[in-house]
Amino acid sequence: MDIRPIRTDEDHRAALAAIEACWGAPEGTEEGDKLDVLTALVEIYEARRWPIEVSAGFDPIDVLHYAIAELGHTRAELSELLGSRSRASEILARRLPLTVEMVHKISEAWKIPADLLVRPYKIERAA
Repeated sequence: MDIRPIRTDEDHRAALAAIEACWGAPEGTEEGDKLDVLTALVEIYEARRWPIEVSAGFDPIDVLHYAIAELGHTRAELSELLGSRSRASEILARRLPLTVEMVHKISEAWKIPADLLVRPYKIERAA
Protein backbone atom coordinates (compact mmCIF):
# COMPACT_ATOMS: atom_id res chain seq x y z
CA MET A 1 0.00 0.00 0.00
CA ASP A 2 1.70 3.20 -1.21
CA ILE A 3 0.01 6.06 0.63
CA ARG A 4 1.52 9.50 1.16
CA PRO A 5 0.33 12.71 2.81
CA ILE A 6 -1.97 14.93 0.76
CA ARG A 7 -0.25 18.28 0.21
CA THR A 8 -1.72 19.67 -3.01
CA ASP A 9 -5.05 19.80 -4.83
CA GLU A 10 -3.58 17.34 -7.33
CA ASP A 11 -2.78 14.92 -4.49
CA HIS A 12 -6.33 15.45 -3.24
CA ARG A 13 -7.85 14.56 -6.64
CA ALA A 14 -5.67 11.45 -6.84
CA ALA A 15 -6.72 10.39 -3.34
CA LEU A 16 -10.41 10.86 -4.21
CA ALA A 17 -9.94 8.68 -7.31
CA ALA A 18 -8.23 6.01 -5.20
CA ILE A 19 -11.07 6.15 -2.66
CA GLU A 20 -13.59 5.68 -5.45
CA ALA A 21 -11.65 2.65 -6.70
CA CYS A 22 -11.65 1.11 -3.20
CA TRP A 23 -15.23 2.04 -2.35
CA GLY A 24 -17.18 -0.87 -0.90
CA ALA A 25 -14.10 -2.91 -0.03
CA PRO A 26 -14.74 -5.23 2.93
CA GLU A 27 -13.45 -4.06 6.29
CA GLY A 28 -10.24 -5.76 7.37
CA THR A 29 -9.00 -6.40 3.84
CA GLU A 30 -6.00 -4.60 2.35
CA GLU A 31 -8.33 -2.56 0.12
CA GLY A 32 -10.59 -1.80 3.09
CA ASP A 33 -7.60 -0.61 5.13
CA LYS A 34 -6.46 1.55 2.21
CA LEU A 35 -9.93 3.07 2.03
CA ASP A 36 -9.89 3.91 5.76
CA VAL A 37 -6.45 5.54 5.61
CA LEU A 38 -7.19 7.53 2.44
CA THR A 39 -10.50 8.75 3.85
CA ALA A 40 -8.77 9.99 7.01
CA LEU A 41 -6.09 11.77 4.97
CA VAL A 42 -8.68 13.43 2.73
CA GLU A 43 -10.67 14.63 5.76
CA ILE A 44 -7.54 16.16 7.29
CA TYR A 45 -6.55 17.85 4.03
CA GLU A 46 -10.05 19.22 3.41
CA ALA A 47 -10.32 20.57 6.96
CA ARG A 48 -7.01 22.41 6.51
CA ARG A 49 -7.62 23.50 2.91
CA TRP A 50 -11.25 24.57 3.27
CA PRO A 51 -11.92 25.23 6.96
CA ILE A 52 -15.46 25.90 8.04
CA GLU A 53 -15.39 29.03 10.11
CA VAL A 54 -18.36 29.52 12.37
CA SER A 55 -18.82 33.24 12.75
CA ALA A 56 -21.22 35.14 14.96
CA GLY A 57 -23.53 35.86 12.01
CA PHE A 58 -23.80 32.22 10.96
CA ASP A 59 -26.62 30.15 12.45
CA PRO A 60 -28.52 26.87 11.84
CA ILE A 61 -31.19 28.55 9.73
CA ASP A 62 -28.49 30.00 7.48
CA VAL A 63 -27.16 26.44 7.11
CA LEU A 64 -30.61 25.18 6.06
CA HIS A 65 -31.05 28.02 3.55
CA TYR A 66 -27.58 27.24 2.16
CA ALA A 67 -28.40 23.53 1.87
CA ILE A 68 -31.56 24.37 -0.06
CA ALA A 69 -29.99 27.02 -2.30
CA GLU A 70 -26.59 25.47 -2.96
CA LEU A 71 -26.56 21.76 -2.10
CA GLY A 72 -29.60 20.70 -4.10
CA HIS A 73 -32.00 20.05 -1.24
CA THR A 74 -35.57 21.33 -1.36
CA ARG A 75 -38.16 22.78 0.98
CA ALA A 76 -40.28 19.72 0.16
CA GLU A 77 -37.50 17.44 1.47
CA LEU A 78 -37.24 19.53 4.62
CA SER A 79 -41.03 19.36 5.03
CA GLU A 80 -40.90 15.59 4.78
CA LEU A 81 -38.10 15.38 7.35
CA LEU A 82 -39.92 17.69 9.78
CA GLY A 83 -43.37 16.23 9.30
CA SER A 84 -45.19 19.12 7.62
CA ARG A 85 -44.82 22.05 5.23
CA SER A 86 -45.99 24.52 7.85
CA ARG A 87 -43.39 23.34 10.37
CA ALA A 88 -40.61 23.64 7.78
CA SER A 89 -41.82 27.13 6.85
CA GLU A 90 -41.89 28.20 10.50
CA ILE A 91 -38.37 26.88 11.04
CA LEU A 92 -37.04 28.66 7.95
CA ALA A 93 -38.82 31.89 8.99
CA ARG A 94 -37.20 31.61 12.45
CA ARG A 95 -40.59 31.42 14.19
CA LEU A 96 -40.05 27.90 15.54
CA PRO A 97 -36.81 26.52 17.03
CA LEU A 98 -35.15 23.33 15.84
CA THR A 99 -35.49 20.46 18.30
CA VAL A 100 -32.86 17.81 18.96
CA GLU A 101 -34.95 15.31 17.01
CA MET A 102 -35.17 17.69 14.03
CA VAL A 103 -31.42 18.32 14.12
CA HIS A 104 -30.78 14.58 14.15
CA LYS A 105 -33.10 13.93 11.20
CA ILE A 106 -31.66 16.74 9.10
CA SER A 107 -28.08 15.85 9.96
CA GLU A 108 -28.56 12.19 9.03
CA ALA A 109 -30.55 12.78 5.85
CA TRP A 110 -28.57 15.72 4.45
CA LYS A 111 -25.15 14.78 5.88
CA ILE A 112 -24.78 18.13 7.62
CA PRO A 113 -22.67 18.06 10.79
CA ALA A 114 -25.02 18.38 13.77
CA ASP A 115 -22.75 20.96 15.40
CA LEU A 116 -23.73 23.39 12.60
CA LEU A 117 -27.40 22.92 13.49
CA VAL A 118 -27.30 23.14 17.29
CA ARG A 119 -25.96 26.67 17.67
CA PRO A 120 -28.30 29.09 19.43
CA TYR A 121 -30.20 31.57 17.27
CA LYS A 122 -32.94 34.16 17.72
CA ILE A 123 -36.55 33.22 17.17
CA GLU A 124 -38.74 35.91 15.60
CA ARG A 125 -41.77 36.62 17.76
CA ALA A 126 -45.15 36.83 16.00
CA ALA A 127 -46.60 40.33 15.86
